[in-house]
Amino acid sequence: MASNIFLAITITFMYAAPLILTALGGVVSERSGVINIGLEGMMVIGAFAGAAAGYYSASPWIGFLAAGLAGGLLALLHAVASITFKANQTISGVALNFIGQGLALFLCRLFFDGATMSKPVPKQMPKLMSLLGLQPEGALRNFDVDITFVIALVLTGVIWFVLYRTKWGLRLRAVGEHPAAADTLGVNVYAVRYAAVIISGVLAGFGGAAQSLAVVSLFTPTVISGQGFIAMAAVIFGKWTPHGAFLACLVFAFAQALVVMLGGGSSSISPQLLSMLPYVLTILVLVLFVGKAVAPKADGVPYEKGAR
Repeated sequence: MASNIFLAITITFMYAAPLILTALGGVVSERSGVINIGLEGMMVIGAFAGAAAGYYSASPWIGFLAAGLAGGLLALLHAVASITFKANQTISGVALNFIGQGLALFLCRLFFDGATMSKPVPKQMPKLMSLLGLQPEGALRNFDVDITFVIALVLTGVIWFVLYRTKWGLRLRAVGEHPAAADTLGVNVYAVRYAAVIISGVLAGFGGAAQSLAVVSLFTPTVISGQGFIAMAAVIFGKWTPHGAFLACLVFAFAQALVVMLGGGSSSISPQLLSMLPYVLTILVLVLFVGKAVAPKADGVPYEKGAR
């Protein structure tokens, strides 16, 4: 019994890491007043960059950093479109989802001899216990947390501290609530929003790498299948706060862990019905909580200096 509990916790943490990292990116972007629906596409390009760089360098850490860079570059396109050219942020984000998926497949064919999936990464991201040199025994053998979850936990604390305990975090929140007032106080609204959107892309890229380097160890066209949208739901469920998004992602990841634990013929429930569980839960959360959650007032509203 204890062994199964530890295994369920481990699987939950494993699936939570990509969601948490991506959701943190969504929090940062939307707190600045820019909706980032393109998180899914940034996860996809991050998953490919992580797997490709991890394969060719034989280092998962280089792959992880490359994924963040790729996600940040894709986010820069969103920033240019939505901040500089004041394009509709929702449409820009949707377009980036298609661009991320298409670009990842194009580059995969280019780097892996026409294949639509990468070759397996030689080394996965390490587990916490093995990184510390520990060898758990008994029921604890099933409890070995992915280092990506530890990174996600640390970044949650860092982003919370930055948002609520630093001057830049105050400026970021002010820009998301009332950019005109922040502008009159000398805050560069455009610079803050650019930084926030790029940071969101970097974090989403990390989320994609957590999936392709720690969960499946390679890139495939379906390695990211809705996780970006689930992360967006976690942002709303968590009321646009880092800690709230973190807890929401644990809930969604637990649903995925149940799918794994109950699958494999050990349950009388249809595997097709089980696979729907995380997405059904996402819809239920949005239906029940989206009306009660209050987004930043300027979220999704392009800012034009001097406009009233």
